[in-house]
Amino acid sequence: MQTKMILSVLVSFGISVILCPVIIPFLKRLKFGQNIREEGPKGHLKKMGTPTMGGLVIIFSLVITSMFFLDTDKRMIPILFVTLGFGMIGFLDDYIKIVMKRSMGLSPGQKMALQLVVTAIFVYYIMHSDEPGCDMLIPFTGGIAGGKYLNLGVYFIPMMFFAVLGTVNGANFTDGLDGLVTGVTIIIAVFYTVVSYMTGGGVEIISGAVAGSLLGFLLFNVYPARVFMGDTGSLALGGFVVSTAYMLRLELFLMMIALIYMVEVISVMLQVAYYKLTNGKRIFKMAPIHHHFELCGWSETRVVTVFAAVTAIMCMVAYLAL
Repeated sequence: MQTKMILSVLVSFGISVILCPVIIPFLKRLKFGQNIREEGPKGHLKKMGTPTMGGLVIIFSLVITSMFFLDTDKRMIPILFVTLGFGMIGFLDDYIKIVMKRSMGLSPGQKMALQLVVTAIFVYYIMHSDEPGCDMLIPFTGGIAGGKYLNLGVYFIPMMFFAVLGTVNGANFTDGLDGLVTGVTIIIAVFYTVVSYMTGGGVEIISGAVAGSLLGFLLFNVYPARVFMGDTGSLALGGFVVSTAYMLRLELFLMMIALIYMVEVISVMLQVAYYKLTNGKRIFKMAPIHHHFELCGWSETRVVTVFAAVTAIMCMVAYLAL
């Protein structure tokens, strides 16, 4: 299993590195360029036209790699389904925005409806599966083997919808700076790989494949980015993060390992609510919160580095909580 895990990382990394120089010029020829909001940070205007929908590289790398190892452990299949399901929603959104020239992409109602469908299928699987089941490991209670588990009964269903949709959209909001969601998610994927390998979770190959594909993609996505992942990539990554947590029974650990996702989405919710309640006043200079730090004078690379460091620290805390 150790050999297969390492191979999954290397194969996925290699595919990603090979695909990026092929797909980036292709996206340029098709004029799949990123549109930049005029109300956003002025420094981002220079990114106008940078190829987007690069999340296809991540998805292709993951799918191709998974084909080699899918017979290793069937617990990878639900993660692959959720990742691809949300990735397809992101692809539709990107396609409508860029190709059909509709700035809104999917309407909020359409996007939410599609996300609810994918989430509902995953919820049904978890509810009717003996493994992993509905028991959630409580942090700092003795680990996966000897720790205490929480079962919410019927309340598990709304909690799961909330966790899935929150994580997926948190990843989407985090994708606003060069390499930000890529770097944060690499660390989460490595955490999952280590935990799964050490506990027999059975998903280390697919989490390793995600880590490998993201490492390859980061070579082209780091500042100054030559390609953006778009909603195609960010929604897929959010799906991967939350579905893997459920397959490892680490749902309650999401608040630690995906802290950045959570902070990003909460910052948007607070900004919108406060703006409406106070007739135009703002808590942050701009939301999501990574833009607030930019407008406070932080460089993109500083924000990305700090957010990745916070994720690494929280993953170490989560590891100690096992």
